[in-house]
Amino acid sequence: MSPLVRPAGLADAAAIDQVALAAFAQYRDHYSDWETFSRGVGAMSGFGRFAELIVAETGGRVVGAVVYVGPGKPKPDFFAPEWPVIRMLVVDPEARGGGIGRRLTEACIERARRDAAPLIALHTTPIQAVALAMYLRMGFRELRPIAPIFGLPYSLYLLALDEQGESQSKQAR
Repeated sequence: MSPLVRPAGLADAAAIDQVALAAFAQYRDHYSDWETFSRGVGAMSGFGRFAELIVAETGGRVVGAVVYVGPGKPKPDFFAPEWPVIRMLVVDPEARGGGIGRRLTEACIERARRDAAPLIALHTTPIQAVALAMYLRMGFRELRPIAPIFGLPYSLYLLALDEQGESQSKQAR
């Protein structure tokens, strides 16, 4: 069954936070301070205060979520303020392999196009190999490494949505 991808509602908050924790749990031994890191992950629904939360649901159950942070919205300073950003894409481990991550990424790309953005950005780490491979297949390209996060290497990735985005991507390098 294809998941329903929709804007999150207030009633989805607990499910989003649970899916986020379940999705990141496999990496608990990789982060230098899992306790602190997991508190942030487990509060994913809080991103809804300044960004768009999007969920994927199957059979009435939230099985994935992502945060779309639009241009000019608060984001870490390794992102340019005018860039729309994909944050915290998570899929319930029991629901993986069905294209949910791709559908959630596409929902963010659609919103970036709605916002007339020439590109969209994200950051990820090589330990999230499945997600990284998906982003690369979708056309994201590594821009540069960023400072480690809780002891793990991360890099910034961009996807040009038009020729202007391609130019900006080359200039940012």
